[in-house]
Amino acid sequence: MTRRHTPESLERRIIRTSVDWSCAGTRLIDYLAGRFTYRDVDAWKKVIAAGEIRVNHAAPDPEQLLQMHDLIEYLPRELPEPEADLDYHILYEDDDVLVADKPGNLCMHPSGPFFRHTLWHLLCSRYGDIHFINRLDRETSGALLAAKTKSAAAKLQKPGADIVKTYLVLVEGDFRQETDAAGFLIADTRSAVHKKRRFVTALPEGAANVESCRTLLTPVGSPAAGFSLVRARLFTGRMHQIRATMCSLGYPVVGDKLYGPDEKLYLKIRDGELTDADREKLILPRQALHSAELAFNHPRTGERMCFDAPVPQMFHDLPGKEPLRP
Repeated sequence: MTRRHTPESLERRIIRTSVDWSCAGTRLIDYLAGRFTYRDVDAWKKVIAAGEIRVNHAAPDPEQLLQMHDLIEYLPRELPEPEADLDYHILYEDDDVLVADKPGNLCMHPSGPFFRHTLWHLLCSRYGDIHFINRLDRETSGALLAAKTKSAAAKLQKPGADIVKTYLVLVEGDFRQETDAAGFLIADTRSAVHKKRRFVTALPEGAANVESCRTLLTPVGSPAAGFSLVRARLFTGRMHQIRATMCSLGYPVVGDKLYGPDEKLYLKIRDGELTDADREKLILPRQALHSAELAFNHPRTGERMCFDAPVPQMFHDLPGKEPLRP
């Protein structure tokens, strides 16, 4: 299902999809259970009975036969939202674009229990419809570009748009040599976590979910005992690119639950079983990855725009270690 950003969708979560030719003539209940398999037929019947499904803005019958272009809306019940850091900052804005400094514990988009506690909701409530140009993981902080108009978004998202994204990443180990990490991201079949990836310079036979990638990694300043600060310039924008690359090179990101020294911590967090001893292993409360610099050509004027997001204090204050300074 896709989301449309409307004033109504800010009041409550509304997920919309439309029926194409391949599903015309299908019963509503079969359509839902067949396409969205995280619920079976009986569970979707309960959702319909609770008034959380609409077809063409009206309450439907589960046996209703769908027609092409029917609009199906899912209005899930309100869920209690976990705490999040809502203290974002605007680094720049005009009529076309805005650059925000996202905190390190804030989802960009509605996901799972997060809806109002997302940067999308905060910015749309303030500015109206906005279009994110780059994306950051929930635990990644720093500079983020958004367009205020569809025309500005189209120019910034077109192939070849000259957007330069540079990150600072705090890693475990003594990283001393500049590295041009060009290769591939593939599924990590050795991992118990389905979404985990690994970086390779040559493709092994039978590699799955292959994407080419390139990251220029440069050591910054003097490393603290056991830790290094690294500047990472992205030439491609792949999911988990920096985290998977650093982990595969032997320098896991400090505080990373999935790509850190022990992925079992990610599974324990998912199951609500993380202990104080586990938190000590992580060293920091979140992954130490920060979008430090962002440069792009303004979509209307063509002017080159460059912005820096201040480095969070947690990068400098490692528990029990000497301060690490860039």
